[in-house]
Formats: sequence, structure tokens, C-alpha cells
Amino acid sequence: MTVSYQQRLAEHYADLSPRLREAGDYLISHPLDVATRSLRTVAQEARIAPATFSRLARALGFETFETLREAVRAQLALKVSTFARRARDLRETEATGAGDILSQALLMAQQNLETFARSIDPVRMAATVEALHNARQVMIMGALGSTGVAEYASYMAKFLGEKWRLGGRMGASYGASLSEMDKRDALLVITKPPCARVSVRAAEIARGHGVHVTVITDSYACPALRHADETFVIAGDTPNFFTTYTTTVLFLETLMAMLAQRAGPEAVARISEIERHTRALGEVVDV
Repeated sequence: MTVSYQQRLAEHYADLSPRLREAGDYLISHPLDVATRSLRTVAQEARIAPATFSRLARALGFETFETLREAVRAQLALKVSTFARRARDLRETEATGAGDILSQALLMAQQNLETFARSIDPVRMAATVEALHNARQVMIMGALGSTGVAEYASYMAKFLGEKWRLGGRMGASYGASLSEMDKRDALLVITKPPCARVSVRAAEIARGHGVHVTVITDSYACPALRHADETFVIAGDTPNFFTTYTTTVLFLETLMAMLAQRAGPEAVARISEIERHTRALGEVVDV
């Protein structure tokens, strides 16, 4: 669609019924929710019937609500360049003598953190903590560039309880793990463009099993978002050719701290016991 959804709404607004106008107003005021949350969830939050949003989509010239949602995502999406293109940009910067990589990296990291601080929704984050805390088991998943970050999150989470596990660890089957999960469980997916296909499919399959799915990414164009119950799009601008996880790591560390706080004295006792065994085995050196 070459005409934006905002333009289409403006052109048709006068002809819409009062209820469709309400849906249109919600669309303009909450584009992130429309782009990342299910139609049912959007309808519940807006207190407008799902069918009304579907009728709005057709009134604006979109075939379905999903088509309208894709138009919203396309406009919200961060520009995604290939790693090779970013590397060429770095080479060109060096050739012209323009800019300092360290200064740029520090500036962008600061901007990412400030954007995160402004955009994070404490209510939604608390709801995610509650869902993860109450889950029977939680699988953390990250493939390709997100593998190491997922491993770090899993390492932290293991201090909180046995229910936490890392998906695909040591070649373990994702399919086998997903087959054991249902509505009592939760999946935490970390993926950034170019998104790992296995992560997107895992989110889709898990959602189909009733699993509570949380997706962490840096782009509203991430296809895994459409399968998520909760989404966190964390800014990741960087001068590097590779994706940055600086702010994502801060988010995960904060999430684990909130989970430890929610877990209570049991978590403290478990962490203490783990530390005792770690020292008994001589795995660490105190300084």
C-alpha cells in the first residue's frame, strides 16, 4: 500500500460510523499495541469488538485487519540493513576520516538507554514478571546472534529455580522441548533482524499450545511479534556492522532482578546454596 494507514483514515474519517471512528482513534493513539498485540487483546484494551476493527480495516481499503496491521508495522519498523552494508558504511567512514567509532558507539548506547527509559511500560513489564513467575516451566530461546544473550539470561535464571531452561542447549531438540509445553508454561524469545527462523516458528508453535510467549527484539517488523502475548521492542542503534545487545542485556538483568524480588526468601536460599557449592568445588576465586 503506497498510501499510509493514517492518510486513509483521514480520507475516510468523515464517512465512518461513530463506532468505527472510535476504533480509528484507538489505532492512531496506540499504533504499537496494534502492531504487536493480538486482535483480541487490542479489542479488550480498547473495549471495542474485534469485528469492529475488522470492519475498520475494510473501510480503509485493507483486505483484512491483519493487512492493516502489516501496514502499521511497516511504518513503525526500524530500518534494517544487512551486516555487509553496515560493514561497507564503516569502511567509507574510515576512508573519509569522519567520526570516531568509540564516540559514536557511546553516544548511540546512551541514546538507546534513554529511549528505553522513556518507552518501557512498567505495567506490562510487571505483568511479564508475574506470568514468568507463575509458569510451571520457562524456556529461554535465542538463536544465531541472540544465542549468547539467551545463555546469559538462562545462567541468571537458573539461580532462581529449576523450572528455567535454555532451549536448544547442547544440540537439544527445540521440537522435543516445545512438545512438553502447554498453557501452564512460558517461552521467552530473544531475536533481532535478521530474525532466526527457528525462533519465529517456536513462538508460533508455543502460542498454538497456549504457552505464554514473550518476545524481545529491536524492530517492529520482527515476525515473531504476531505470536507474542507480551512484546518488548528495545532500541538497538549502533555504528557497528553487528546488532547491539547492550540495552537488551540491561532489560534482561532488570527482569531477573524483578523475578528474584518476586520469588521471595526461597530464591535467596537457593542462591545461597548454589554459591556454597560453587565455592566448595573451587569453581570461583573470591577477591
